[in-house]
Amino acid sequence: MTRVTWRTTGAVTLLAVATLGITTLPPPSSASGADTTYASTARADHRTDQGAGDYLVGRGIADVTGEVAEAGMMGYADLSQASSGLHMRQRARAFVIGDPESDERVVHVLADAGMIFQSVRDAVLAKLEQRFGDTYTERNVMLTATHTHAAPGGYSHHTLYNITTLGYHGKTFRALVDGIVTSIERADADLAPAELSVSASELTNANVNRSKTAFDRNPEADKAHFPGGVDTRSTTLQVRREGELDGVINWFPVHATSMSTDNTLVSPDNKGYAEYAWERLARGVDYIEDSRDPGFVASFAQTNAGDMSPNLNLRPSDGPTTDQFENTRIIGTRTYDAARRGLDDDRALAGGVDSRIVYVDFANTAVRREFTPDGKPHSTCPAALGASFAAGSTEDGGGGLPIFKEGKDGGNPAVAAISEALYTASPALRACQAPKEILLPVGALDMVQQKLPVQLVRIGDLYLVGVPAEVTVVSGLRLRRAVAEAVGTDLDNVLVQGYTNAYAHYLTTPEEYDAKEYEGASTLFGRYELPAFMQTVADLGAAMRTGVDVPLGAKERDRSALQLPSPQGAVVADAPPIAKSYGDVLTAPAATYRPGGQVSVTFAGAHPNNDPHHEGSYLTVERRVSTSSTGEPRWQRIADDSDWSTKLHWARYGVAASKVTITWDVPDDVEPGSYRIRYFGDARSLLGNVRSISGTSPTFAVVD
Repeated sequence: MTRVTWRTTGAVTLLAVATLGITTLPPPSSASGADTTYASTARADHRTDQGAGDYLVGRGIADVTGEVAEAGMMGYADLSQASSGLHMRQRARAFVIGDPESDERVVHVLADAGMIFQSVRDAVLAKLEQRFGDTYTERNVMLTATHTHAAPGGYSHHTLYNITTLGYHGKTFRALVDGIVTSIERADADLAPAELSVSASELTNANVNRSKTAFDRNPEADKAHFPGGVDTRSTTLQVRREGELDGVINWFPVHATSMSTDNTLVSPDNKGYAEYAWERLARGVDYIEDSRDPGFVASFAQTNAGDMSPNLNLRPSDGPTTDQFENTRIIGTRTYDAARRGLDDDRALAGGVDSRIVYVDFANTAVRREFTPDGKPHSTCPAALGASFAAGSTEDGGGGLPIFKEGKDGGNPAVAAISEALYTASPALRACQAPKEILLPVGALDMVQQKLPVQLVRIGDLYLVGVPAEVTVVSGLRLRRAVAEAVGTDLDNVLVQGYTNAYAHYLTTPEEYDAKEYEGASTLFGRYELPAFMQTVADLGAAMRTGVDVPLGAKERDRSALQLPSPQGAVVADAPPIAKSYGDVLTAPAATYRPGGQVSVTFAGAHPNNDPHHEGSYLTVERRVSTSSTGEPRWQRIADDSDWSTKLHWARYGVAASKVTITWDVPDDVEPGSYRIRYFGDARSLLGNVRSISGTSPTFAVVD
């Protein structure tokens, strides 16, 4: 046979440095041997007022889809949320930006993933060193995540994050690492002269503050920046070649939690839909045929999204509607539309690129008085999670325990008593962590990363503050102020890039910390963690401004050899249902459908984790377009598993058999005609051999 390959939510100090100063898409090869045709349309954003380019810019996309069956998902910490299929594929989007005069480069990668862990960063950097030598390094590579809660987990090397995945998932880890590296390789190969500019717009109906009680404790001068407690600024970096818009990176703060903990289909959530809307719907990118040269790349990155929820009615899957898929599409569309609105009101960037990074031991960082709210020196301490962490975020949902609630009076009395005993025994612990009710000393138990990377990247006069945490909007404001003052620029020229290079839960202000909400309880290193980060980024800014190199600092030890494989999703062998063969249609489609209807076909399949079909698809929707000279029908692929309109549901049938149900929501603008759905899988034998399988549905009609 032919295979179609196609929840959550550092002590190096730099004092010395500071003192120094759906369009139609091409089909895959047809497994049946039938002829295929292809027609494509694409709309470009074109402007003629751009020059040849002050920068070298390359763009790349690669598939990073992990295990789509029987893998615990990362984000909600819910044991019951394990993948059971695929809605839309995960991808990594890379931009390499270089200064032709200095030969400096910086890399920005956004992955459709829950988090970037140090495990992933280290593996990516090791592969980049093998491929490129010292071109891409710790200093100039920025890896970040959309923070979707609908993607498989199990790829951290710290135990806390692999509990709900029952251990380590090597396939998902390798998919993420290899895909990120491939996206950077493609961006490097794509380097060409380009003009860069930045635009901004306001987006007021796509996020809401899910921790308003904590936000309201901040000083009025800070709250004045965010009427209603919401950061509405959408910022877009534009890449233009010979006047044509070839790529964008957008930053807007909203959790990728439109898909709830009830969803078990892999999805890039609202950020992923925004990427899909611009790349595929607006610009005709085909993720299969155009994987090496997409023509257009749109990254929709996070900034200070720690307290920004997409659930506008402050309940899971509620707002704007009560349909989580529709909410994902609406919030994603609004995010995309806001970025498009500001395109023509942009300002050119100039001035080269630069970067600094440092690893800081946040379990023991002395914080200077100029960064603390009371003007006195303070210190961070080993990581601990508070009682409200166990409650989860009630507005976005997750694996919270009913015996815990958010807020001052929501902790468990037993935990409160233990915390008070710990504080009595250690005044230093009280000075650092109080009033948090300590639930779990994850630092002392070596369950989380404590030596963390903090990064500053400059692109012209745009500064990105890379923070390995979920940063609340006021925390982000204070970090931006610290960098703006250190480098001597306007506040609007500084953005916080959250979820970057590693993961350390939340970052709240000291005032918000005292409210004992979920976000404060998840601020690991105590009440003065934000001042410690402010101190670090200010020192990085001072070093960048004066041209001083920064020592990397001490990293944590390599834990890769300590990982215990998860039993989830293990495939011993596949077998078709009794009296059936692989690819047989178990449930056929109806004879006729109208736009707005849903086609559903069930096949005798195999476990999808046998092969992730990277750069390919598990399914296609095809339209009959003509007949060849030999009388064979010619079929045209119009959708695959990257499309919003399709879903793949997988389920075990007995011990080794699998049923694969593919659905297609018929678009309103689809052409009438004859259609079919095809399934592509891979089956494993008892000896471990894997072979490709496929199935084709009966033809059905779509009519007006």
